[in-house]
Amino acid sequence: MLRRIQTTALSAGLALATLIPAAQAATVLKVQLRADIRSINPGVNRDHNTDGVVLHVVEGLVAYGEDSEPKPLLAEKVAIAEDGKTYSFTLRKGVRFHNGAALSADDVVWSWNRYMDPKTDWRCLSEFDGRGLVKVESVTAADPATVVFKLDKPSALFLGSLARTDCAMTGILHKDSVKADGSFEKPIGTGPFKFGEWKRGELVRLQRFAEYAALPRAIDGLTGAKRPLVDTVDFVVIPDLATAKAALLSGDIDVVPDLANADVAELKGNGNVKLSVKSHMGLVGLIIQTRDPVLSNAKLRRAIAAAIDKAELVSAVTDGLGKPNGSVVPTLSAYHSKAQEEDVAYDPAAARKLLAEAGYKGEKIVMLANKRYPQSFDAAVVAQQMLQAAGINVEIEVLEWATQLDRYSKGNYQIQAFPYSGRLDPALSYESVTGPKDKQPRKLWDDPQAQALLDRSMIVADKAERQTIFDDLHRRFLAEMPMVMLYNGIVAGATGRRVEGYVSSLTSLPRLWEVSRSP
Repeated sequence: MLRRIQTTALSAGLALATLIPAAQAATVLKVQLRADIRSINPGVNRDHNTDGVVLHVVEGLVAYGEDSEPKPLLAEKVAIAEDGKTYSFTLRKGVRFHNGAALSADDVVWSWNRYMDPKTDWRCLSEFDGRGLVKVESVTAADPATVVFKLDKPSALFLGSLARTDCAMTGILHKDSVKADGSFEKPIGTGPFKFGEWKRGELVRLQRFAEYAALPRAIDGLTGAKRPLVDTVDFVVIPDLATAKAALLSGDIDVVPDLANADVAELKGNGNVKLSVKSHMGLVGLIIQTRDPVLSNAKLRRAIAAAIDKAELVSAVTDGLGKPNGSVVPTLSAYHSKAQEEDVAYDPAAARKLLAEAGYKGEKIVMLANKRYPQSFDAAVVAQQMLQAAGINVEIEVLEWATQLDRYSKGNYQIQAFPYSGRLDPALSYESVTGPKDKQPRKLWDDPQAQALLDRSMIVADKAERQTIFDDLHRRFLAEMPMVMLYNGIVAGATGRRVEGYVSSLTSLPRLWEVSRSP
């Protein structure tokens, strides 16, 4: 028996031009870029900033939807064999590359072989060559519209790994993207925009792909509707947020993808600006060294959690934009169930009782923080006040981010106010904090039973079984409290009044498809 993941594509040959009003012709959308991109080679020499540009040009077989689940994109459907080791992708009809060539299974095989060549230096090579969770043993074209991937073992994370944004969505390229000698030239993908030019340090220009084969449904994460509704997108390098905000207000820039929270409050009443504020998958919390002589007592760690009024803290540090989340599973995740809402309640009296039971005698506890991530620093300051009010002697030590990260990596701390970048599968969120401290000192939660559950969640594909595992992990996490989870990160995008359709995304990357600009 095969399990199928399926979507419906537009009929072959449907011209995008029929979907775009003529009044929207010859439009340019200018978007702030916090720093210059690192390359135009998908998944190679990349960073988050670079991904935000490249993923408008290339697409993969699958992509993350709004619920953080991988869904078909270039694939029309995905059939998974009963043993979980064979994935058959049926390609959508009518998809073309930017050079006009039709997408075929051979293009997928060529792109995969290029990614798996160590000379390409693909960011995600180790995820698929056996060093990571799974090894792809073969990729073949069964026919012009079908590609078959064979794995060495079942993996619940295979599709999610293909869809990862830092992997460039494992974007399918035409072979003309490379020169005759095999060196990379420019990305010729299937995305809604094609690469135009890159003026280093100034801008990256993308052009509307008029033959883009759009899916006929609503925008859905990095899949769904992705029509290009402007002729040109200019990503303009403006490192300073204050300068970008001024350019937005003057009309020199149309989109600022990530405002500071304080700027959101300032711009709320401005009729010339539209805001889109959304939680993303990042984690912000207080991580605790469970091997510290003082903090090794779980009752003391639970006392710390009970002493923090999360609602007040989160409101204060996010200017009222965020909401508390006590789970490692982000609130946007399809696996954030009712059980994930369970948390240690704010209760100063219970905190003092737990302190007494733990034998705490006022020993000094040092909390590390940095000012590179202002919200994380603010969380440390507010948490310190609450902990001190409950009788916990906490002092803050402010470090440079690189120094704090080094202390984190070595496990050399008591408590840290710490931000984690987003992982789109709960297993990967738990993997970032769970593991053997002797081998990986950066891990927070060294519990063999929890590790066994996590390992299982990375193999089973059944959603109900995975949900049960994540709910069990959450209850164990609350009991042992290796981290006081506070909230998920916030992304706040802003546009000028002439812009329609811009919505911030769960990945915090800008999305310029389905966005129009009036003259």
